[in-house]
Amino acid sequence: MAIQRIHHVAYRCKDAKETVEFYRDLLGMEFQLAIAEDKVPSTGAPDPYMHVFLDAGQGNVLAFFELPNSPDMGRDKNTPQWVQHIAMEVESMDELLSMKQKLEDAGIDVLGPTDHTIFKSIYFFDPNGHRIELAANTAKPGMHKELKRVAEDMLEEWSQTKKAPRHAAWMHGEEEFKALDP
Repeated sequence: MAIQRIHHVAYRCKDAKETVEFYRDLLGMEFQLAIAEDKVPSTGAPDPYMHVFLDAGQGNVLAFFELPNSPDMGRDKNTPQWVQHIAMEVESMDELLSMKQKLEDAGIDVLGPTDHTIFKSIYFFDPNGHRIELAANTAKPGMHKELKRVAEDMLEEWSQTKKAPRHAAWMHGEEEFKALDP
């Protein structure tokens, strides 16, 4: 078996219409389809829902469920808010800055751009409280290749020490990046 791609990623929403309008009108995602049932097909449970699907580009689909008979949405209070997020790529820094302005003009609080060395990001929350990240790639040639080269070693060191390995200290401004084979 070989995974072809992610078919869709699904999250819960408070209001399906408001969610579609946010992602369609502010982020430019096409509203693809809606599925509504009175029973859950996989379990048979009587639990009406609206399931909406949005095109996140290149065959990626972001979906949401509105569950009117369930308790209000919550979040994992043991996990910091910045951890769980939906990150999507934009084409350029110009587009990232344009999106930031569009969101701020719509009254959305936006954090960033934050420099992650290989990309820059902005962060904001959708109407459901999901943290959204938009990122523009800024990597220099060879950076991704070097991160891939040290990935296994970093993971192994982390698993033993639970301290941030320094294999790619250049990511944190501690040294200059030098490509191994430019």
